[in-house]
Amino acid sequence: MSTTTPAAPPAPPRAPKAALFHPTVARLTYRALLGRRRALILFALPTLLVVLAIAVRALANADDSTAGGILGGFALGTMVPLIGVIAGTGAMGPEIDDGSVVYLLAKPVPRSTIILTKLFVAIGVTVAFSALPVLFAGFLLNGNSQQMAVGYAVAAAIASVAYSALFLLFGTITRHAVVFGLVYALVWEALMGTLIPGAKTLSVQQWALAIGQRVAADGAITSDVQLPVAICLLVGLTAVATWYAGRRLKALTLAGEE
Repeated sequence: MSTTTPAAPPAPPRAPKAALFHPTVARLTYRALLGRRRALILFALPTLLVVLAIAVRALANADDSTAGGILGGFALGTMVPLIGVIAGTGAMGPEIDDGSVVYLLAKPVPRSTIILTKLFVAIGVTVAFSALPVLFAGFLLNGNSQQMAVGYAVAAAIASVAYSALFLLFGTITRHAVVFGLVYALVWEALMGTLIPGAKTLSVQQWALAIGQRVAADGAITSDVQLPVAICLLVGLTAVATWYAGRRLKALTLAGEE
């Protein structure tokens, strides 16, 4: 009597392989960040910086001190964190607020990949609208005397990474991410971080300036934080904020997942 071997059960579906970047998620995020209202603000701030640099150069023939005041005070102290707020919170927050995030989470894309992709997009937008205008304005103001323009541009790019991670985290944990971001950018960074000695140690602006100080000539850019400490704090903040944002996104459950 012949016997038949039972068919093997079908293999369970493989979990999607984690990746660092997902092109479709990136395209949707770019489209959301560069929408009409956000694009107006993103273009307005760098334009204001360049116009200010042109006006100062034409009317006052700016020296290194004036250039440092504009690049450090307005550009790095106000413009860069504000652009970080727009890009960081806009990369994730609106999708959670309006509920459209459920369509994204329903796709077979690891949630860590979603967070990393959105972070990369936020960093790219922030660097493009902050570091490049800072470099251009620096050349307009003093022609890169003492490598000041490059130093501040590098500081703006480094700060863009940390701001993007921090404000992306805000977008995943609260519906009031923009409010919290503005409070941090305008109150802590622009006010407390420049006036209160103890607060300067916990300022992304000062950490970035420590790296810009290393790029520029001695005395052209100053920071109240030592370079090794600044690097550790920048890496730590970016890593922790990204990790926790991914964890918060994983905690979001769709109907039928439980």
